[in-house]
Amino acid sequence: MAGIEISTELAARGFDLIVPGDMGIGNTTSASCIVAALSGLPAARVTGRGTGIDRVTLALKRSVIERALRLHRDRLGDPLGVLAAVGGFEIAGLAGLCLGAASRRVPVLLDGLISTAAALVAAAMAPALPAYLIAGHQSVEPGHHIALSTLGLRPLLRLNMRLGEGSGAALAIPIVRAAASTLATMASLTDVLPAPDLPSDQLGPRP
Repeated sequence: MAGIEISTELAARGFDLIVPGDMGIGNTTSASCIVAALSGLPAARVTGRGTGIDRVTLALKRSVIERALRLHRDRLGDPLGVLAAVGGFEIAGLAGLCLGAASRRVPVLLDGLISTAAALVAAAMAPALPAYLIAGHQSVEPGHHIALSTLGLRPLLRLNMRLGEGSGAALAIPIVRAAASTLATMASLTDVLPAPDLPSDQLGPRP
């Protein structure tokens, strides 16, 4: 996959965090379809308003997803089959990006529904992958919440964004950097406090 090649190349160049984002029209439909297929939940549970569609268009969107799931029901047991049947090139690329990053032990900071749906496909292909995923934020899309829960991820931010388009994850980058810096450099109590005075009978034998 092109996504695998991109992330492995970035890892080889020294990048230590990969942040996939997306921008498109109609891709919340395919992403919601993927979430429904891999979670086993009905379209009505996972499908939101995307860019803010009205009630009538939302009903149409859900019916399209339901028809797609019925049409491709024989392929829904296989994550690659799900991706081929109801995904898009951008979601396939993002799934590969996650797989390639994890193979090089580089964490991936997820953005909204589309990148998380892609990560859901990648995790279905490689069950150890969620250990390398970080949820940047949780959008108002119901499928995003379900995908994060399926992956076992807790979002760093809840800003009521609808999609994110990369911005939600970008806002979470300073939090990830601060956490990594704290783990790497913060002193522990044993580093800064003097050793306690113990009675001689608790000091143990001398060398």
